[in-house]
Amino acid sequence: PRLERERRREMTGPFNTTVAFAAMERRKGGDWRDLVLGPTLQCLEAASLGMPFEVWKTRMGRFRNESTVTAFRNVYKEGGIKAFWKGTGPKMVESATKGAILLYAKEGILTYSLRSGLDPTLAGIVAGAGGGICQVSVMGPCTFLVTGAVTGSSNESTMQRVSRVYRANGISGFYPGGTAIAFRQATNWASRQGFTEAVRYRFKLLFHNDENAKLTTRENILAGIVGGSLSCWNHPFEVARIEAQARADQGQSKLNMIRVMQMVVKENGVKGLFQGIVPRWGLGVWQTLFMVTGPKLVRDALGMGE
Repeated sequence: PRLERERRREMTGPFNTTVAFAAMERRKGGDWRDLVLGPTLQCLEAASLGMPFEVWKTRMGRFRNESTVTAFRNVYKEGGIKAFWKGTGPKMVESATKGAILLYAKEGILTYSLRSGLDPTLAGIVAGAGGGICQVSVMGPCTFLVTGAVTGSSNESTMQRVSRVYRANGISGFYPGGTAIAFRQATNWASRQGFTEAVRYRFKLLFHNDENAKLTTRENILAGIVGGSLSCWNHPFEVARIEAQARADQGQSKLNMIRVMQMVVKENGVKGLFQGIVPRWGLGVWQTLFMVTGPKLVRDALGMGE
């Protein structure tokens, strides 16, 4: 009887109540801390090397006759090193909102998918695609303003551009290239999450001979670099997005995604669809490290566990 009473006290004590609540939180899939972690990581990503890669890539996607080095030099000529952070204002708004949406949706879907017995690679693809699509609502206007800042008139401020576009076309004016953005975001994060999960699984077998092993920080980072590199296959969607938004900012005729791609191929050949792939590769790796590998490392460090 005494042992039974002690066992009951242990089951109902404060420690086990905490453990029970933690278990319930994990079973829900989403975690409110992801709504804080997501914007923090995404803003750090953008404010560091994310913006320079974004500006460099955007210029090459619009001015497709420029080589990688020429585009880099031309950005620098426009305002020195500060020119690589042009459009940071709207980018920070975008990063804060899309970071929260991406991480909460992606991690929630990933958790449910893995617990349902889905293969880790397939779970990563589903989770990444779901999170990426959820981002489109906030990304359309912000990417449009960043593209306008990089490819349009340097004498027009962000607020002046917002006023001009809204007067001319209303809210819909901020969503040119929306289809390309949706395809890009879905394939972006499906690829980044999916490839990274696939590489992580292979690393567990390669380095530890155990599919349930815990990877080291260095191994997780390497998996993120490989996953981010492989995810650049969808660059044609990005070129189409940049061209569609740049045309809209400059008042040119609207074209859908397929027609934009056809125009690019006609003007620059198939290689035009991959113009800017070098800075896109840098951006893809950088974002994967922050938004795929980073959350896992932070969650492990905070005991947020899978």
